[in-house]
Amino acid sequence: MDKVYADARTALAGLVKDGMTIMAGGFGLCGIPDTLIEAIRDSGAKNLTFISNNAGVDGVGLGLLLETRQIRKMISSYVGENKLFAQQYLSGELELEFNPQGTLAERIRAGGAGIPAFFTKTGVGTIIADGKEVREFDGEQYVMERGLFADISVVHAWKGDREGNLVYRKTARNFNPMMATAAKMTVAQVEHLVEPGEIDPDCIHTPGIFVKRLVHVSNPVKRIEQRTTRKRESAATPAAAGEEV
Repeated sequence: MDKVYADARTALAGLVKDGMTIMAGGFGLCGIPDTLIEAIRDSGAKNLTFISNNAGVDGVGLGLLLETRQIRKMISSYVGENKLFAQQYLSGELELEFNPQGTLAERIRAGGAGIPAFFTKTGVGTIIADGKEVREFDGEQYVMERGLFADISVVHAWKGDREGNLVYRKTARNFNPMMATAAKMTVAQVEHLVEPGEIDPDCIHTPGIFVKRLVHVSNPVKRIEQRTTRKRESAATPAAAGEEV
């Protein structure tokens, strides 16, 4: 079966429906499946629940779906870079399920591994634990967290072959690999599409059995969420000014 589709819209055709739960990979603006997110926007699906580390920034990533009011709920760990997100949440338009970042990562991993729930010390004694089971193990208190599993996962990979084996690069490995395992249907956008056998098996991060559809995005825009630079040093050094060194 050929898993490669001509474009993102075709790859998602017939999959995205109102009320679905969708995982979107990436960390900040690194490794986000932006082309697939644009296709979800174009599908017109409403009342979506998104599981993602963050909500992108205004006008980029999931920020596009906030603009069109297609997201009903976010399950996230960090949303501080998106003003529209804050506005919609404070006005009651948007539901938010906040998670400690490590807990979110483990909830996704657990969902992909078929683990319905687990216990963690993170959040005990805080509002994170409100309404959740707390149990004692070896004299310590732990809060129960549920695993997460989605209808669709959309992920971004640096390289992939036509059988769906994926390789991620650097920070893009934070959430994409675990999300690829934690959904009924995983659709991946890949920067470099190669033939089966061209990827060293020891270098594969996501085996192709988890990936049902692929789209080749050869030149994705690499955005910087927060550009930090240092001031340029003055051209007049002590030596140039005739001072002793």
